[in-house]
Amino acid sequence: MTAGDGQKARVSICVHCRNYNGQWGRHGRQALVYAFWGLEPSSTRWVKETYRKRFAIEASYRQLHQGRARTSTRDPLVRLLLVGVALVLRNVWVWLHYAVLSTPRRGNRRYNLDRLPLKGMLLWLQHQAEEELGRREEVFSERPMPQRITA
Repeated sequence: MTAGDGQKARVSICVHCRNYNGQWGRHGRQALVYAFWGLEPSSTRWVKETYRKRFAIEASYRQLHQGRARTSTRDPLVRLLLVGVALVLRNVWVWLHYAVLSTPRRGNRRYNLDRLPLKGMLLWLQHQAEEELGRREEVFSERPMPQRITA
């Protein structure tokens, strides 16, 4: 591979094939292609599972940032608290899908992630907090608002 600045990198390529078996309404075979370097994998299945774990980590970080409150404070304790609250909210979402929203079936559960997306749960919690704590629709000032704004 060659980067835009001309630097070159040599990578190994791994192709793992699997059957769709009706998943996503498809049949036939699917070819999964992976690029890596510095590894001596034992099998193509190992490469596939390792990449799959990595994807799960990245999805968790994305969901963590969806639930994290935005702040401008530089206080590390406040920022850590907000990250902790976001992690708890994500774990509650995962638990809800496991214990309440999943469909039991022989062998494992079928997760119905479309029943309650993470953003939907966060919006529901926001509305509940606004209802419980109140919400301000107006801002009070010390001076009246000017009738005309001049440039």
